[in-house]
Amino acid sequence: MSNSAESNGAGTLREVVELDRAEAMRLLASVGYGRVVFTQDALPAIRPVNHLVDAGQVILRTRVTAPFSAAVRSGANSAVVVAYEADDLDPKRRTGWSVVVTGLATTISDPDRVARYEQLLQPWVNMTMDTVIAIDPEIVTGIRIVNGTGC
Repeated sequence: MSNSAESNGAGTLREVVELDRAEAMRLLASVGYGRVVFTQDALPAIRPVNHLVDAGQVILRTRVTAPFSAAVRSGANSAVVVAYEADDLDPKRRTGWSVVVTGLATTISDPDRVARYEQLLQPWVNMTMDTVIAIDPEIVTGIRIVNGTGC
């Protein structure tokens, strides 16, 4: 783990601590939403979505007509590289954490898994979410911003 100190402008130092994969995935599982980054029309696109972590995968629900779902279907072998970021930051204390997962996203087609995730992962918006997507993490990175030691 590497540390670096940063000042918040008020003289209080913060340290950035790199997270290992296990801690990053644990933190990701502790929150219910984040941001998926995918390619749309050859440009990066970002959408907020809710998620759950199950068996090491990041599970998302979306619409079959959503740009994210279309991007996944358009990938080679119906898989596409995406990034997923979630965080828990306290702007007053200027502390918190951020986790980024990069990996292949695929549409889940197994009816039993789809039914299970439809029960476990409820949409936040009043729209039909008829597609379940799994991200298999290849690269998992994270940082925690903590109060500094004053050294």
